[in-house]
Amino acid sequence: MRSFHPLLASTITSMALLAAGGAQAQTYGPQDEGRRFNDGSRVVCHKQEVANNARDNNRIAGTATGAVIGGLLGNQVGGGNGRKLATAGGAVAGGLIGRNVQGRNQERNGQRVVQTRCERVYR
Repeated sequence: MRSFHPLLASTITSMALLAAGGAQAQTYGPQDEGRRFNDGSRVVCHKQEVANNARDNNRIAGTATGAVIGGLLGNQVGGGNGRKLATAGGAVAGGLIGRNVQGRNQERNGQRVVQTRCERVYR
């Protein structure tokens, strides 16, 4: 059985840490506004309205409910293979409609918050 060489293990570990450290994106806050860098870029901040309302961001409940209702309605149409196709089509259409309805309700009833977002702007 071969043993793992300690120098090789430490080299691999340090390379992994360097790669992970370089992969992180720099974030900027309001305290950095106006900061300039050697490459001519600078930090610019702006206020942005953000929706802070959705408990179901993926709109799963609306999609599922719409798909079930659409499938049931599609199942009432046609016979044989046509009924299967109508059921599948009704489920897809119902899912799309349910997702859209839930999204509009979340937008209308949601709480909005103004946040300061800062980013580095390159010229």
